[in-house]
Amino acid sequence: MTMLFEGALPVGVSMWKLAQPWWEFVLRGLLVYGFLLITLRLTGKRQVGQLAPFDLVLLLVLSNAVQNSMNAGDNTVAAGFVLVVTLLAAHGLLSWITWRSKKVETLLEGRPQILVHNGLPDEAMLASGRITHHELMAAVRQAGLSDLADVRVAILETNGRINVIAKGAGAGVGVGSADAS
Repeated sequence: MTMLFEGALPVGVSMWKLAQPWWEFVLRGLLVYGFLLITLRLTGKRQVGQLAPFDLVLLLVLSNAVQNSMNAGDNTVAAGFVLVVTLLAAHGLLSWITWRSKKVETLLEGRPQILVHNGLPDEAMLASGRITHHELMAAVRQAGLSDLADVRVAILETNGRINVIAKGAGAGVGVGSADAS
């Protein structure tokens, strides 16, 4: 009886036999991770901090777009494991490096930006963070305030959230945060 799939490996073997050397998956994973890290960093804090429906779609499309560049068409379980370990290790290493070095942390994550100081919005900072007045006012309202004149400081944090501190606020009073979305 002839085999339906000549040259095909048994399932137990085909799941684990890599089509490329293991180090190529590591290199591909690191290259794609680095590329995505740089491009997402360039989009700014606002885009990283929010996750609107179109952002979720973008994230899913990005993951699909880079899949083949990482696995070189090898859909084995072993290739997936190598890539997962590579990406987790790269992420863990970068987390550790940013924890140890303020310079690297600032380079990768940026610095908090003051959007409002003593009730006066900094239009240049709002523009550089691509924060609209509507988004700023939403964060102000979420902090329990209704007017920018009542804001001592509003800060765009490195995670994309806007923290608002009211004038004359004591510990925990008049302090709020909102996603910049």
